[in-house]
Amino acid sequence: LESPEQQLVASRASSSATGKAENGLTEFKTELMDQWLADPEWPCFRGPERTSVVIDTILDTDWSSSPPEKLWTIPVGPGWSSFSVAGQLLFTQEQRGKMETVVCYSTESGEELWARGIESRFEDSIGGPGPRATPTIAMGDLFVMGANGQLMRMNAKSGEIQWQTDLRKVAKRDPPTWGFASSPLVIGSLVIVYAGGDGELGILAFNVDNGDLAWSVPAGNHSYSSPQLSTVGGESFVTILTNTGVDLINANTGEIRLAYRWKEPTYRCLQPRVVGVNSILLPSASGTRLIRITSVGTELSADEVWTSRFMKTDYNDLVVYEDHAYGFDGTIFSCLDLKTGERAWKGGRYGKGQVLLLEDAGLLLVLSESGKLVLLSADPSAHKELGSVNGIEGKTWNHPVVVRDRLYIRNSTQAACFRLRLSGEASKRTSSGVGN
Repeated sequence: LESPEQQLVASRASSSATGKAENGLTEFKTELMDQWLADPEWPCFRGPERTSVVIDTILDTDWSSSPPEKLWTIPVGPGWSSFSVAGQLLFTQEQRGKMETVVCYSTESGEELWARGIESRFEDSIGGPGPRATPTIAMGDLFVMGANGQLMRMNAKSGEIQWQTDLRKVAKRDPPTWGFASSPLVIGSLVIVYAGGDGELGILAFNVDNGDLAWSVPAGNHSYSSPQLSTVGGESFVTILTNTGVDLINANTGEIRLAYRWKEPTYRCLQPRVVGVNSILLPSASGTRLIRITSVGTELSADEVWTSRFMKTDYNDLVVYEDHAYGFDGTIFSCLDLKTGERAWKGGRYGKGQVLLLEDAGLLLVLSESGKLVLLSADPSAHKELGSVNGIEGKTWNHPVVVRDRLYIRNSTQAACFRLRLSGEASKRTSSGVGN
């Protein structure tokens, strides 16, 4: 029997041969696409701030009478990428046979609008085949990282590759055990990725126009994390969490402003999270630590506030809401008091899933490892499950995405879109067409 990936490759090849999947974007006006791409709602991995926070979406929490409505389900190729969204354009990465492929789908129907593949296949014993990173929408284009280290700038309207560079050559290293997984971060004229090469080749910044190396600095050699832009103490930094600790880097020059060492013998997968004005939360499989950053003149230093063994996350990013962190302690969902590092509660066996914070509503949307959708109250007093529905089938590690009333989820075989039932003013804004 053919695998789901083989069936997908065959079906896409058939569609392309008949001209059905050449480029579905002809239905959209160029001006409309330019408008979407200039102001994308979900431009990169984990959203605009890379924190898995959704604003301006207030749900109807009565899922028994108004559950999420599934609008479409489609087959996709293997990979652990999430989605980026601009208007009616939905971007992701997947494996299709020997081709590592960037795909643009319609948010409305799930129809493939274009697909661009390069001959490359990465596979490991735990994660299987496929890319790990998520496309970044910036400057009206896509910036994409492949699991074998191909960093590309692509035309978001056609998939045409504008430039391409190979991290294996630039960073002088083979792909890590889990492949290159860094979702590109675009700041001004630079696209920044984690590579983990020796010496000065840990974090790399490339010119967005031509892919030339602009600067490089040391970092740990094992990380599944992505660089992100964070503001700490009123100053902006590129932050990255690796097996050696967390680094704060000046984006323009590459100067390492602070290298806080907290070594992990294996690897780190997750994103650091700024808490308040000058503190950073460092999640890890061995525990979670809060550090406080202080400055004397131009020098920065960091001190440990607490280290907690009550939230040992692996590749499951956490979210922060009103002085508490919500995330996975192993395979069980948990709440941690950020003032003390003590556990507030632990409950909900959702496997190694992912979570979004619907900030304005004080809600948590969990996508479990089995593909189930679970709605929780972001309440430190107790684990309160408000509803659940079946989402997609199969092992699901990919980060979910919410844009207004639409939820997009995927794993290594399926992707789906749900309409979320909104309440109050949010529902009125959606029905009036605001934001469409």
